[in-house]
Amino acid sequence: MAVDRPRRPAPVGARGGLVLAILIAFAWAVWQLELDFAALFPSGARLTILGDFFLGALTPDVSSLALSEMLRAVWNTVVFATAAMTLALLMGIVLGFLSSTAWWSEDGAAKGNTCVTCLRCTICPAVYVFARLFIALFRSIHELFWAVLFLVAMGVNPFSGVLAIAIPYGCTLAKIFSEMVDEAPRESATALRAAGASAMQVYCFGLVPRALPDITAYAFYRFECTLRSAAILGFFGFETLGYFIKGAFQDTDYGQTWTFLYALLALVIAADWWSGAFRRSFAQ
Repeated sequence: MAVDRPRRPAPVGARGGLVLAILIAFAWAVWQLELDFAALFPSGARLTILGDFFLGALTPDVSSLALSEMLRAVWNTVVFATAAMTLALLMGIVLGFLSSTAWWSEDGAAKGNTCVTCLRCTICPAVYVFARLFIALFRSIHELFWAVLFLVAMGVNPFSGVLAIAIPYGCTLAKIFSEMVDEAPRESATALRAAGASAMQVYCFGLVPRALPDITAYAFYRFECTLRSAAILGFFGFETLGYFIKGAFQDTDYGQTWTFLYALLALVIAADWWSGAFRRSFAQ
């Protein structure tokens, strides 16, 4: 009588195989790019410049002129980020609705109604596919490319900078918002549907509220990213933090450079704290 012997564990499990695949991919990329790790360790004049730069972190410029410019740069950065995030949220809400299946795919009222069935089986899927392709295309283009494009088209003006951030961010928000709603718990939606609620009522009152905490948390995270992106736009000529960081660094005024870098750090920390406080209010 044959006795089943326990299987020997694989030499490399699923997780080990994944780690091994990542290491092999990294080694292949290093070989293809011909990376020289010795370049990570500067020497000579470069080492002196690097030392001077990090020494500036200990002696930031706190003169009245530097602080005045820093406050102006912070204000401009926040204004840019707020305008861009507001526009991105509007895009995210509209496109997120159109790229969601929750408001039409589970509509029980469609049975026996020819018009609703036609809408659900033809028009809604077409709108869904178009919206998904639209947000996939426009979020795949980085905001720096949009900034270059709008600078060529409209020059250095605030609206070109706001659009450069809002377009890719709005499409990213739309993708995440739609997926959060589609994957939200269905208990409330099922109860509303059983009570005779319409598809839009189920969507607005049964699904969106369940996904709202996650949506809010992600929106705050994207606002932190917007602050950094708004600062980076300064390298293109907009008077945000990046503009002043670039100017101070080119003048080798590393103390002033760190003044603006610390301001950017404080902005991100403040946004993170605000986000955490808002999320905790949802949990209560």
